[in-house]
Amino acid sequence: MKGLFSALLVPFDENGRIIEHGLRDIVRQNIDVQKVDGLYVNGSTGENFMLSTVQKKQIFKIVSMENKGAVKLIAQVGSINLDEAIELGQYATELGYESLSAVTPFYYKFSFEEIKNYYETIIENTKNNMIIYAIPSLTGVSMTMAHFNQLLQNEKVIGVKYTDGNFYLLERLRKRFPNKIIYSGFDEMLIYGMISGVDGAIGSTYNINGRRAKQIMELCLEGKFAEAYELQHITNDLIEKVLELGLFQSLKEILNIKGINAGTVKKPMAPFDPIKKEEIHQLIKEFNL
Repeated sequence: MKGLFSALLVPFDENGRIIEHGLRDIVRQNIDVQKVDGLYVNGSTGENFMLSTVQKKQIFKIVSMENKGAVKLIAQVGSINLDEAIELGQYATELGYESLSAVTPFYYKFSFEEIKNYYETIIENTKNNMIIYAIPSLTGVSMTMAHFNQLLQNEKVIGVKYTDGNFYLLERLRKRFPNKIIYSGFDEMLIYGMISGVDGAIGSTYNINGRRAKQIMELCLEGKFAEAYELQHITNDLIEKVLELGLFQSLKEILNIKGINAGTVKKPMAPFDPIKKEEIHQLIKEFNL
């Protein structure tokens, strides 16, 4: 389960319906072109929290069918509706996903005991592995070392998707749990995650920049940090521009221009502004995407 995982983009038409052939092509793009080690399905990048349960299941099934066991699959099933999380977890497990992942429950101010029960209930009802998805900037849930310590005692909790800028906590986690899998969740901080000893990375931009990200990881493992840092500079120049143009909108437009039907984003997100199309062409050329 180690290595580079793309947080999978999902193509939608203007009515919010999943474009199946486009999704299949994005899966192939990640596996065949970006050479990722796995796919993280129905995460934030997949616009998951705007989808119905039926659509989430549809995505899990299409990805599994197209992947055919080529790379590892992680199913993000987290929801503040625990019944939905269990249903999705059972479905993904039946499809053969190697692990589940679940964002910490959000919006309401859940106690840690409630959060712990949430994870334990999903695991108990699915019997699958679990990767904790910690992203405090979006959920408002900041996990402490004591919290991680309790959650990671469960043998079915195999790791953490760590999307946080607190590198002290990351270092503490790595030292305390050498046998658990830790994924870096910030594409722009990949080199720092590697220096801190992460086992892999999960991110949005790997859908179009996976090869370069893998180079950063490989150079770090070889101790060639200066070379890795140069690639991180290039990567962050790309990320800076992508964020300026709209993260999901611009990633999809890059794929659209390259002949993959990545569709548009799901409402209420605003679609890509066609006035900016030339900037996307320049981006593709400048960064050899």
